[in-house]
Amino acid sequence: MDEMSVSRGPNDPTRAESTRGDAGPAQPAAGVSITGLQVVLGASGGTGGAVVRELARRGSSVRAVSRSGRTPGADSVQGVASDVMDASALRAAVAGASVVYHCVNVPYQKWVTELRPLTERIIDAAATAGARLVFTDNLYCYGPLDGPITEDAPLAATTRKGQLRAAVRTDLLTAHRDRRARVVVTGASDYYGPFGPNSFAGERFMKQLLAGKKVQWLADLEQPHSANYLDDMARAIVILGNSEAAEGQVWHLPAAQPLTGRQFVELAARAAGVEPRSAAVGRTTMRFLGLFSPLLREIPELWYEWERPFVIDASKFQRAYGPFAVTPHQEALQQTVAWFRGASS
Repeated sequence: MDEMSVSRGPNDPTRAESTRGDAGPAQPAAGVSITGLQVVLGASGGTGGAVVRELARRGSSVRAVSRSGRTPGADSVQGVASDVMDASALRAAVAGASVVYHCVNVPYQKWVTELRPLTERIIDAAATAGARLVFTDNLYCYGPLDGPITEDAPLAATTRKGQLRAAVRTDLLTAHRDRRARVVVTGASDYYGPFGPNSFAGERFMKQLLAGKKVQWLADLEQPHSANYLDDMARAIVILGNSEAAEGQVWHLPAAQPLTGRQFVELAARAAGVEPRSAAVGRTTMRFLGLFSPLLREIPELWYEWERPFVIDASKFQRAYGPFAVTPHQEALQQTVAWFRGASS
């Protein structure tokens, strides 16, 4: 793609951003040291795996808990196979922890029946271990908003999934307020990155991109949308997980500037060395596809995220723990494309 084919206005994805540059490995925020056993639940998932790899990179003592006991890209850490739905197995998995990261997720179609009771079990297990509990949340709990999404936005979701996430977040913060547990809540927008096949820019997106086909984007290609890069998320989550001052609060995680769908696909295509081709998928089409896929059936109720600006505000984190340099989308997409290309070869 020609260098001039992307406008360099205020929302241009190739504008200069705060980056890690050549400063070397990122270090913990001032005053934050990583000590004690760090236990990651859901370690085989996108967020959990990124947190494990970040902790391993820092040389931390880390236990990676998943159903299989394996964490992609972090084979050197202590892997524990455990069923987190089993309360006694869960308590054993987090025994001795200083920090427990709740990165467990369940399929969309099982959220209503499983996510809230699962989180209650994790609260109890972390409390029994005397560990700080870090919950990795998304932004569904807020519902449609005008303007950037801050931590003090009302929990006014109108969708089933959004209302459930609001209830889970409330349960966690109530547990902290009632001194049942020490809780930190993090919030991120849709994520992408290496080892993230189930993300919005995951396996399906990359398969279309690398084959030179039209990449499908939800709702509207021209709306700005924040996207968190997994490696940046993990760095911020680890900082918060090891900061007593973060307890009892919600923290949004820093992301590079929001891009429109068209801009995101253009940068991804540039990273892949292909021509950018994109198409917006309408709600009716998605509902039809949902007839054949339980996962896709759950997407239309989140349509508001893609048909209007959806922008995260992480200035609270930057004030407390910054400056925190994020990875520019172009660099992040180069790493992501390279990983998916290697994984498919």
